[in-house]
Amino acid sequence: METEISTIGEFGLIDRVTSGLTAGNPSTVKSVGDDAAVLSYPDTDVLVSSDMLLEGVHFDLTYVPLKHLGYKAAVVNFSDIYAMNGTPRQITVSLGISKRFTVEHIDELYSGIRLACEIYGVDLVGGDTTSSRSGLVISITCIGDVAKGEAVGRDGAHDTDLICVSGDLGAAYMGLQLLEREKTASAGMKDFIPRFEGKEYLVERQLKPEARKDIVARLAEAGIRPTSMIDVSDGLSSELLHICHASKTGCRVYEDRIPIDYQTAVMAEELNMNLVTAALNGGEDYELLFTVPLHCHEQIKKIDGVKVIGHITSENLGCALVTRDGTEMPLRAQGFNHLNQ
Repeated sequence: METEISTIGEFGLIDRVTSGLTAGNPSTVKSVGDDAAVLSYPDTDVLVSSDMLLEGVHFDLTYVPLKHLGYKAAVVNFSDIYAMNGTPRQITVSLGISKRFTVEHIDELYSGIRLACEIYGVDLVGGDTTSSRSGLVISITCIGDVAKGEAVGRDGAHDTDLICVSGDLGAAYMGLQLLEREKTASAGMKDFIPRFEGKEYLVERQLKPEARKDIVARLAEAGIRPTSMIDVSDGLSSELLHICHASKTGCRVYEDRIPIDYQTAVMAEELNMNLVTAALNGGEDYELLFTVPLHCHEQIKKIDGVKVIGHITSENLGCALVTRDGTEMPLRAQGFNHLNQ
């Protein structure tokens, strides 16, 4: 039997989801239990990022398990801190909860959030809960730090810099298309079994993404400080244009160098979708897109999971995709638009 949230109240719910929390970062002086957390960063620069997820806009609970949703909600915030060359240390979690959710539902959501915090070494230090008339709303603020002067923004790219990306692109988008396809196929059917065989990687990339903490560590070990960096949340095209706009540069990215997983290619063929378009504009891969000086080429080649996909140019040359036959096409931002839903 599930428990209505009203039976334990807001503070009972907060006590339940935060019980047993311990601080693992020295910068966490005081965690949950007071009107505010107390944090101390005497020797580093502080990074702060916020992200909001709305049911029906950013996620569909028809096929997104609450534990996976909690994990993803936390990880995408960690990714923003890594994209600044930093380390996430604390998060606050605020929820808008509609009446259809029970105590057990929120337990499941927080089990995912707490798992992400445990894996990435982040402290959950506070938040808020309130009622919602439009389903579930999740708002997370992440606090991190970086050595003084070592934060990497979007505005440092220079002409001749190499454009690099971690992992592969388009898989999360194809995972979403697969989940939506199976949701449509299941309409009105009982005991429906979705067909994910051979495409498990795509589903995982959509439901349980990972922040690229490992890439930040490998770059540091190699003594490479990116000149600019951003995480791929809204699509490669959009993110690269953000870097070029902030840095006042142009770019050339090469179609045949964009890393794409085999399962992504197979899914695109099944759905009769353009594979490169999906890789450029799909979003939610949470890979790191960054630029490094040209002289770092040999060092970058030695880092597993990183691929050079192009180079930065002067601003007057504009931003273009170079196709396999050498044709230059203007790079367009066709990824997810948060205010056009």
